[in-house]
Amino acid sequence: MENTMPVAVPGGSLEVRIGDGGRTGPTLVFVHYWGGSAGTWDEVIGHLPHGQPTVRFDQRGWGLSRELPGPYHLDRLADDLARVVDACVPGPFVLVGHSMGGKVSQLLAARGPAGLRGVALVAPAPPEPPATVTEEYRRGLSHAYDSPESVRHALAHVLTATPLPETVLATAVRDSLAAGGEARREWPSHGIARDITGAVRDIAVPVTVLAGARDVVEPPDVLRAHLLPYIPHAALTTVPAAGHLLPLEAPDAVATALGDFLARLPGRL
Repeated sequence: MENTMPVAVPGGSLEVRIGDGGRTGPTLVFVHYWGGSAGTWDEVIGHLPHGQPTVRFDQRGWGLSRELPGPYHLDRLADDLARVVDACVPGPFVLVGHSMGGKVSQLLAARGPAGLRGVALVAPAPPEPPATVTEEYRRGLSHAYDSPESVRHALAHVLTATPLPETVLATAVRDSLAAGGEARREWPSHGIARDITGAVRDIAVPVTVLAGARDVVEPPDVLRAHLLPYIPHAALTTVPAAGHLLPLEAPDAVATALGDFLARLPGRL
């Protein structure tokens, strides 16, 4: 059972979905990818143990948060995430960030917020942009969500390695189109190319990283080269046969990895 709580942020508020079934232990705070929404995590949460505390929301400029004004850069998104945590999480928590949400989570974790016990990065954008993130690549990426047809093409040929069920596919298409133009352009124009290696060296909590074995957006070798050197205590696990959209392609594997990570955290309640 989830409840909804408005959280005040600059320019308005975020509608935050809070799941609290009474279990003890850290709350999982989910942060979605560029093109996603709080709903991206539906199947992952469905595979978690009953009663696992969770928090999720649509990031600024996306879905229910579409009307929030910019800027939409990574620091503002990290500020929003910090406000959500402060308002909705009374105790220990773990950040769970996917792709762009992974980069946002890295930035907040580097600030060392009170209560942070760990970070789970799911097919994350690495802190050091790889050489493949060229200006030409970013221009092409900026048009991936121009229309339902372009979104379906990106989902089928770039973002996933296995076909999504039609209902899941339709929701992913809807989510990818549910953004204002400025929010949609910010990530390919600036966020994906921003180097945050100086910040992430300050992450002091345990970090686990999940990579899809067939991910062509953030392949395992890219994460080994452009993330692990800057967060050397992070542990990388590869999910077989999966692409970039691990929460949609392999939600059971993501949920299992999260459960294992929680069980290993030091000082776990």
